[in-house]
Amino acid sequence: MSNKVFHAQHAMGRGVRGIALVAKDGFSARYDLDRNAGIFSRPAHKLAGLSYFGKILVLETAKGGVATAWMLHEMHARGVVPLAIVLNSVNPIIAQGAALGDVPLLAGFDADITAAIPNGATVEIDPRQKTVTVIA
Repeated sequence: MSNKVFHAQHAMGRGVRGIALVAKDGFSARYDLDRNAGIFSRPAHKLAGLSYFGKILVLETAKGGVATAWMLHEMHARGVVPLAIVLNSVNPIIAQGAALGDVPLLAGFDADITAAIPNGATVEIDPRQKTVTVIA
């Protein structure tokens, strides 16, 4: 089986490899997460009850305001952050938060990335090349 590679318009951070947690839903560090328990806590979120810790989040778009930036930084300080965030669309706030929280971020693909990457797949993030590769 050959690897499937997706090219992003925007990318930052270090390269990582891990398990994808995928949903056609948005991402807000403030409203969607229990940042102490490391899980999605908003009951209406498609990943409610699942742990984001150490996972590569593959979601639709960033939601919310400036709180996401400092929350990702605070989560990083406690060691309870996603391994990376991959989004169909991005905003400056999530980019700032990813930089502050040392969370690799890729966004802007030719395909709907939430439909293209299977939940639970092993993926490799390479921000230098602006790629997400589905390994298995």
